[in-house]
Amino acid sequence: MNDRLNLVAPELRAALESFPNIDFSGGLEPFRSGIFPDRPALPPELLAVRREERMIPGHAGDPDVRILLYTPPGGAGTPRPAIIDIHGGGFVLGNADMSDGTNRALATELACVIVSVDYRLAPETVWPGALHDCYAALIWLHDNAAELGVDPARIAVAGGSAGGGHAAALAIHARDRGGPAICFQLLDFPMLDDRVCTAADPHPYCGDFGWTAEMNRFGWRSLLGAEPGSAEVPEAAVPARTRELAGLPPAYIMVGALDLFLEEDIEYARRLTRAGVPVELHVIPGAYHGFGIAADAPQTRQAVRLRTEALARALGVAR
Repeated sequence: MNDRLNLVAPELRAALESFPNIDFSGGLEPFRSGIFPDRPALPPELLAVRREERMIPGHAGDPDVRILLYTPPGGAGTPRPAIIDIHGGGFVLGNADMSDGTNRALATELACVIVSVDYRLAPETVWPGALHDCYAALIWLHDNAAELGVDPARIAVAGGSAGGGHAAALAIHARDRGGPAICFQLLDFPMLDDRVCTAADPHPYCGDFGWTAEMNRFGWRSLLGAEPGSAEVPEAAVPARTRELAGLPPAYIMVGALDLFLEEDIEYARRLTRAGVPVELHVIPGAYHGFGIAADAPQTRQAVRLRTEALARALGVAR
């Protein structure tokens, strides 16, 4: 392990001590209640962003979906762009509240509306439950754009880790259903391919920190209700299994060079480009899955800057 630790960027090593020791064999409840740290007090400029909790109609036959709606202060004047934020957590953890500070900051900086989706978690809800919840949020945002002061032509989807996988799946689903147009998909270290769990030749230097192969198998098995990598898995359940990628919105993909998802993310970017989809791809040297826990590290500041700039360009926001 010491040899592997030497591959981690020096600025990111100390933060590894903050990662919880996750072992799903004893159940999920201990991690659902205590894995994510308490959020620090917010400065006044972020508290000025209005946050509303709403329940919106779910997919036919499904329960209503809880969302958090963030609106920046001041009159909109002209319709604002919007972002659907989909939280991470390996498909089995997390909630819409996780990125409260980040969403407030983004709403302020880009003068945009943000909808954070509290989708149903696996294994209690298997595919396509979470996808249906996210699609319901897209439909609701599009149908209520005028009331919300949103430009329906400038709706992006964004997510990290499992949230990035859900965001990619949402973009595919919306395309296939002929649903509301998504102008951009921002995928931070996205969880895209269940077959990585059974790869015959796994990357020798990825997956030691943050999110391991064992955790990945648990997450995918929980979402799919089937063994990851097996022939039982529907193509529509896994973005990387989707054979036709043409017609998807432009994408931003960022991943750490030591992340378990490195090769699947690079491969997805390659396939998108071959399908004529514009892609911006960044690989952060010496970075592991979830390296943003090192909030003050230069790699984290770089990632925040890159994603914010990409969103600003895609949404047509002057900065």
